[in-house]
Amino acid sequence: MRKWLWGGGIVAVVIIAGWGALRLLQADIGMTLFERQAKEIVGTDASAALENGLHVYLCGTGSPLPDPSRAGPCLGILAGQSAFIFDAGSGSMRKLARMGFPMGQTKAAFLTHLHSDHIDGLGEMMLQAWIVGSRSTPLPIYGPVGTQQVSGSFVSAYQIDSQYRVAHHGEKVANPQGFGLASEEIEFEEGRRQKVVYEAGGVTITAFLVNHEPVEPALGYRVDYAGRSVTISGDTIKDDTVILMARDTDLLVHEALNRDMVLLMADAAKDNGNSSLSKIFSDILDYHASPAEAAEVAESAGAGMLVLTHIVPPLPSRFLYPAFLGEAPDRFSGDVVVGEDGMMVSLPAKKQTQSLRQLLN
Repeated sequence: MRKWLWGGGIVAVVIIAGWGALRLLQADIGMTLFERQAKEIVGTDASAALENGLHVYLCGTGSPLPDPSRAGPCLGILAGQSAFIFDAGSGSMRKLARMGFPMGQTKAAFLTHLHSDHIDGLGEMMLQAWIVGSRSTPLPIYGPVGTQQVSGSFVSAYQIDSQYRVAHHGEKVANPQGFGLASEEIEFEEGRRQKVVYEAGGVTITAFLVNHEPVEPALGYRVDYAGRSVTISGDTIKDDTVILMARDTDLLVHEALNRDMVLLMADAAKDNGNSSLSKIFSDILDYHASPAEAAEVAESAGAGMLVLTHIVPPLPSRFLYPAFLGEAPDRFSGDVVVGEDGMMVSLPAKKQTQSLRQLLN
């Protein structure tokens, strides 16, 4: 018995020593791998290798409903060397950073409307554009009437933080003159529903009115560059203005809500005694487009491709995608894709593309 205990003790000591050595080895290997990765990634411009054209970053494909895999609404667009951000939902700026979006090249931001889920990441966007870009002027931000009030409130809320940044990093990195947002509210002439709001460096951005009542005004945008185009619906029902503005667009990014699924959630909330939540689910049915309606818009417009975003309800598994899409694939002759955070669509300048799925990274 003593021999067995003695032998077992030796084995235990060997195992413990081996485990300790393994942990030390793991730490060394981990640090080496981290160092190598840091040298390859940190401070580099991941967009530098991209071909000239329009590159669309899906940085937020979610909605106000909790979704662990989707940030709040956001789209990043790189047109040549000019970067633009459309909406800034919660968590979306960190998704953009992970995708290697060149925040330092951001020329302007655009808001589709002032619902909370489209603006609650504005503070982080403002700081990232300021510090990463070492800006010397506030970031221009365009949006509907009310944008000045919203952006001004974010600037006020982050004013104290900005002073800490300047004190810590110095004015070369955090130029106090570059902090903040320079808002421009988009208004339309009577009887008109569209307006060019940005034109520089070969990029043309056109804003247009959409129907998201009772939210008014609500906007969509079309971006044209180097013979390619992307149209963003914003939050809307099936709208003829979107069809008009998306005419022959290469890519239509359209919001989508599956009404049957949301009705099931409304009924479940009611059955579980939460009448307020049930009413909220019922209320949102009439100011969003269904996947099938978004597909009809894309078909009528002659769009080349369709990506669905602002996904309602949350889809925890891709297994649910066919149920969410319903008849959408039958209503559009091109590709219909359920947008996911981290997807990027590249449209090389003046080249024809065959399939959206070939473009998704």
